[in-house]
Amino acid sequence: MILDANLEFCDAVSLNTGAAGTYNIGDVIDMDLARDVGGNQALYLVVAVSTGITVASSTGTVAFQLVSDGSGTIATNGTQTIHVTGAPWATSTTAIAAGTILMAVPLPMEGIAYERYLAVQQVTGTTALNAGAVNAFLTTDVANWVAYDSPSQA
Repeated sequence: MILDANLEFCDAVSLNTGAAGTYNIGDVIDMDLARDVGGNQALYLVVAVSTGITVASSTGTVAFQLVSDGSGTIATNGTQTIHVTGAPWATSTTAIAAGTILMAVPLPMEGIAYERYLAVQQVTGTTALNAGAVNAFLTTDVANWVAYDSPSQA
């Protein structure tokens, strides 16, 4: 996987442990002006757990979304432009393990125009997180090779 430091939102950034809601996490990418992202080459948003994600009690959910806004302080009230939203992950007192890929999705190349500032947001549902940190970045190639057991192995 190719990783460019200029396309990195989070590098082991702690998640927000406030109540259920939407939070900006990590850095914002200033694209200088509103534009299509990636041109004619697909870009992927990857969000991976670097420190296990847990809640203190009960269960909830956590999801991540790629957003853009005309201001460097990205809105969390629904006025930001949402480009990609990942599936919600169930949280519990058992951690979502470090190394887990929470999302690896291509950015839309058509549709809603990107605004000047690009960011990742954490969407916490039901109950606050207790701990956890993630890496989030854009890349042109996603490592998705997985080893499986062979039925013929003894």
